[in-house]
Amino acid sequence: MTKGSDVLRDILLLQQRIVPEIMELLEKRYTILRTIYFNQPVGRRALATQLSLGERTVRTEVNFLKNQGLVDIDIMGMSVTDEGIMIIDTLKEFIHELKGLSSIENIIKQRLDFEKVIIVPGDVDYDPALLKEIGRVGANYVKNVISDNQIIAVTGGSSVGELVNNIPKITGKNNVLVVPARGGMGRIVETQANTITAILANKLNAGYRLLHVPDVMSRETLDTILNEPGIKEIIESIDNTNLLIYGIGRADEMLKRRGISDDGMNKLIEKGAVAEAFGYYFDKDGNVIERTSTIGVRFENVKDIERIVAIAGGKGKAQAIIATKTYNKNSVLITDEGAAREILRLLDIDDCKK
Repeated sequence: MTKGSDVLRDILLLQQRIVPEIMELLEKRYTILRTIYFNQPVGRRALATQLSLGERTVRTEVNFLKNQGLVDIDIMGMSVTDEGIMIIDTLKEFIHELKGLSSIENIIKQRLDFEKVIIVPGDVDYDPALLKEIGRVGANYVKNVISDNQIIAVTGGSSVGELVNNIPKITGKNNVLVVPARGGMGRIVETQANTITAILANKLNAGYRLLHVPDVMSRETLDTILNEPGIKEIIESIDNTNLLIYGIGRADEMLKRRGISDDGMNKLIEKGAVAEAFGYYFDKDGNVIERTSTIGVRFENVKDIERIVAIAGGKGKAQAIIATKTYNKNSVLITDEGAAREILRLLDIDDCKK
């Protein structure tokens, strides 16, 4: 931050002590403005539903933002003006500092051995539009660590998808190869690892390889596929990954998404499965309790990858984030406030700044 920004932050901190309700109003208007931006053009009713606010409240606040020149309203719905976008970018830094998120980043970094932790204000479990901001923040980090002669592996999932969608076109990178970190997830094509791999490769003007194999298969089928020359070549590339970008899932949600039978699901949950990442299921202490029969990144190799970026948001992902600790000192976590504060609670760390 600049010196002028520091002064403004100090003024806001003083106002927070004297008029504490000002921060609640500031954050509410910031959230409304940000949600309009990520969904524009959007109608009042849809906005009220997304934010779980009454339509009267939304109407009052939107009228205020419109009178301040931050929002435009037309027949298509509401959209944010250029000045409104500037306000969003400026307030983002202040709210981050005023909510004590820098301190929380450092605590989680130390306790879970991350190289860096980046927290976005808010909770995607209550504000789904926040996933776009988490993706944008993740993209801003990743675009600066892409270099020549890299093999980049990406998993599937909505969080990784948002990150890759927010990466701009990048030119001038040589000998970059993008590969899926595992087989496809089968049902939602847009968030499959193969789809995300192709999108990222296009943005980097890089080469890519795809894994046209089921997400889950029998041991016999897996052994047969592993002997295919083309598959062997892809596996070799995956094993030499320099940059891994992966999403973290809750075990119960991922088991349902992959169509695992109720019996199989219950067995894993009874074993203590709380998290999933690149085809491995973990208990709350980070022990691998199951690996799906698929092709991709091997957990035993993750600790040796040069750089890792994990992305996940929402209070409900906190336990999963803790459980999927990779023991890689070059690992970076992109998450949100909801997950971060719940991580502190689960680790029995006092969190004074709320």
